[in-house]
Amino acid sequence: MFRTLVCCLLVISAGLAQTKKIVTIGQPADVIQDWQSATSKVRIVNATPETANQELADADAFIGEIKPAQVRAGKNLKWVQTMSAGVERVLFLSGGNDLRDSNIVLTNNQIVQGPEIADHAMAMLLTLSRGLPKYIGDRQSETWQGRPYNGVELNTKTAVVIGVGGIGTQISIRAWAHGMKVIGVDPEDIPYSPFITKVVKPDQLDEVIPQADVVFISAPHTEKSHKMMGARQFEMMKPKSYFIAVSRGGLYDMPGLVKALDSKRLAGAGVDVTDPEPLPKGHPLWKFDNAIITPHVAGRSDLDRARMLGTIRENIRRFGDDKPLLNVVDKQKGY
Repeated sequence: MFRTLVCCLLVISAGLAQTKKIVTIGQPADVIQDWQSATSKVRIVNATPETANQELADADAFIGEIKPAQVRAGKNLKWVQTMSAGVERVLFLSGGNDLRDSNIVLTNNQIVQGPEIADHAMAMLLTLSRGLPKYIGDRQSETWQGRPYNGVELNTKTAVVIGVGGIGTQISIRAWAHGMKVIGVDPEDIPYSPFITKVVKPDQLDEVIPQADVVFISAPHTEKSHKMMGARQFEMMKPKSYFIAVSRGGLYDMPGLVKALDSKRLAGAGVDVTDPEPLPKGHPLWKFDNAIITPHVAGRSDLDRARMLGTIRENIRRFGDDKPLLNVVDKQKGY
């Protein structure tokens, strides 16, 4: 009897030892329940900011925007999953080398927010090219004034898409559907796509900028991509072209954009991301009628939350089963 009891205890202990501990912070109860239902091989711990470091001491994984001190506290961490697509905040800012130089696998939510961000980018372009801001203003004064009207047709125009990942590919498809010629800019070798005429490397950006009727910024923010759309690139843009930024504000030079709008080189700009962010009151960008500014909301929609949480749920299942994870980030490249 005693031997049987000991054997049972050993089996239970072995089972508990094999259960992997995943820590997250401040998630709603329904999210924790859904993630936990993915597999019995993990245990999800919903910590508070105050208890996180203590819980991380024996944790196998973390879900969220991990801080350097939390990386150091998690001596046994094997996996970190971010909620967003961008990972620059955990890799390149505020001592991110703790994570970057470790053996911890980092995964993100790339591609997941592509549809809504691409919709947002095209909505900005169409609003500007069709001159809708004027009519939105006229609605307030109940003014019917149809002439003069200088709407721009996107058909036959050229779009340069900087960053042809999950978001950039979706933007390219939408631009192509409007009859545009699409040129991609990306450091990776992009597979053939019927929606993209050609793809050039970032060091060829200056060759394609003058061809663009619209430049879309949809690349991740890394040390190499920082301010890649600089003041000089704005000066090279075609007169009466458009600029749309929907990934990270650190990729473009804000004073250069303001100058291009002030000199009337650009027909308009749409930015969902800025540097600084939030864009402060009194910033010169606010004064332009042909600048659409949204507060980093392009990735939000009625469907994005389910996709984001679903991708994480699948990675939890894979982590429990020791299977390859989705959306693994190259930590040295930053995407």
